[in-house]
Amino acid sequence: MKRDNIRNIAIIAHVDHGKTTLVDAMLKQTHAVKENPEQQDLIMDSMDLERERGITIKAKNASLIYNDTKINIVDTPGHADFGGEVERTLKMADGVLLLVDAKEGPMPQTKFVLKKALELGLKAIVVINKIDKPDAQVEETTNKTFDLFVKLNATDEQLDFPIIYASGVRGLADTDLENLKSSISNQKSPDVSSLFEAIIKYIPAPEVRPEDPSALLVLALAYDNYKGRLGIGKIESGSIKKNQNLMLIKPNGEKTTAKVSSLQMYEGLKQVDAEEALAGDIVAVGGFDDIHIGDTLTDPSNPQQLPPVEIEPPTIKMTFGVNTSPFAGREGKLVTSRNLRDRLIKELETNVALKIEGLEQGSDTFLVAGRGELHLAVLIETMRREGFEMQVSQPEVIYHEENGKKFEPYEVVTIDIPSEYQGVIIEELGRRGGELQHMDTSASGELHAEYLIPTRGLIGLKNLLMTRTRGTVVINNLFDSYKPIHEIDTHANDHGSLIASEAGVSNAYGLNNAQERGMLFIGPAVDVYEGMVVGKNSVDSDLELNVCKTKKLTNMRSSGSDDAIILTPPRPVELDFALEYIGSDELVEVTPQSIRIRKKTLSAIERKRQKRSQ
Repeated sequence: MKRDNIRNIAIIAHVDHGKTTLVDAMLKQTHAVKENPEQQDLIMDSMDLERERGITIKAKNASLIYNDTKINIVDTPGHADFGGEVERTLKMADGVLLLVDAKEGPMPQTKFVLKKALELGLKAIVVINKIDKPDAQVEETTNKTFDLFVKLNATDEQLDFPIIYASGVRGLADTDLENLKSSISNQKSPDVSSLFEAIIKYIPAPEVRPEDPSALLVLALAYDNYKGRLGIGKIESGSIKKNQNLMLIKPNGEKTTAKVSSLQMYEGLKQVDAEEALAGDIVAVGGFDDIHIGDTLTDPSNPQQLPPVEIEPPTIKMTFGVNTSPFAGREGKLVTSRNLRDRLIKELETNVALKIEGLEQGSDTFLVAGRGELHLAVLIETMRREGFEMQVSQPEVIYHEENGKKFEPYEVVTIDIPSEYQGVIIEELGRRGGELQHMDTSASGELHAEYLIPTRGLIGLKNLLMTRTRGTVVINNLFDSYKPIHEIDTHANDHGSLIASEAGVSNAYGLNNAQERGMLFIGPAVDVYEGMVVGKNSVDSDLELNVCKTKKLTNMRSSGSDDAIILTPPRPVELDFALEYIGSDELVEVTPQSIRIRKKTLSAIERKRQKRSQ
């Protein structure tokens, strides 16, 4: 049986192709949310980090009503590092909107999310977005998208996808490209009704079994101060009523029974209380304290366990530890190993792509593995904003062993760059074990290259290319597969650091001597400690220097009579830069107010001893 008055869709795309902007236009035009002229930000980006970085990190649910049909929307992240969110939330949908940028065409992460959707047998509507870009190549983008579907072994039915042309930022969509262009040039009022019509026509209504026992697979979690933990998912069969007894079945088969204390459905972005929900509805169910992603809620009289979601394994790991620097406890409120452990255990509940080792009592370092550097950087940034203080190590790849052979993760990297920097790209990726898969030049003279490269070769690559191409490079990467380990130039990331030899406060005189040796990370009047990295040396060896040294007053000169010292502005140390920069003997000290780079061994004498003993 089909429920014709409901549609469940997921919106998928590469990062920054305009998913969230389009969802905003859909919500506003159906009055699912109130228009607020003062609100400049995207409605769906609710986290501070999402607004700052301009990316979706957590998948979110919303719903709207169009011509008596309820459309449930799931906005998914476009970045492959948050693929764990995509893999589980696609299970709530019966079809997908695939957004493709009219200029950039399908990108690596478009391939990743589309592959997941096609494997689940979902039908897609292709939305060619941003057609008002000056160098949009609509026809070429359409052909590339079709080729991608073929490459991913789409069925004949999936290949017969409808195409909608859109400008998400103007809130316009149409099945006819010329009509849309004239609407844009005439500055017509926002209208995405063509998109709603296509959703109702092409996305299948959910197939439901109302007579069967209740069954729901928990695919997301929410927390309410009054209602406690809420499990979110799509009801596969039967119905769920408030105060009904349901059985919770864990993936390992463990069973508990409890009463549904709250039942909520989505209206716009809000969750509203409901007395009963039917198969096909996306709901949030409360009353189960120990509910987790992958659990099944079912009828106790005839329990049915649904197959849990399979999540791809992590590829990158790093250690999180208690801050041991001389400045420990100055800026953070949560500084102990117990605080760290509790927070990481809480993160595991919702961040399904994360794996953590060392959570046993007494340990003050934890091995945290995730899908990529950004996945872990977002976790670190979220924790420091909550008041945590910690130190983290250099990201390392996770190896697999099969039949006595060692395998390492490989990634597909696409690079877009002005053609004058072609030599830089070929040289640097060649050094790091990259194999060129495809290269072409666009009409505007921009070079587009695709490489297959070991994940090890990617660590530190972004900063290096940004510097060597004067900030013009655009890099995207996507996990491909595990392949036999490959010999690459392990010195590609070698760098020398400028290290503070004494504790104190930096000043212009000391920094003036230091800036002649390389690039500084700090300015004057900054507290430093012995072993703290204050800059990058211009040669590949570490150098200790005293940035707190002051000019002494003698009977020949005064302490301030020289010409004014001019300092080059320092390179600000942000988290992403620090994680890419550090070497194997360095750590990033993260506090709510500061990000510092330091040596693992702070004492210069100890470091020399260790070098001699190696």
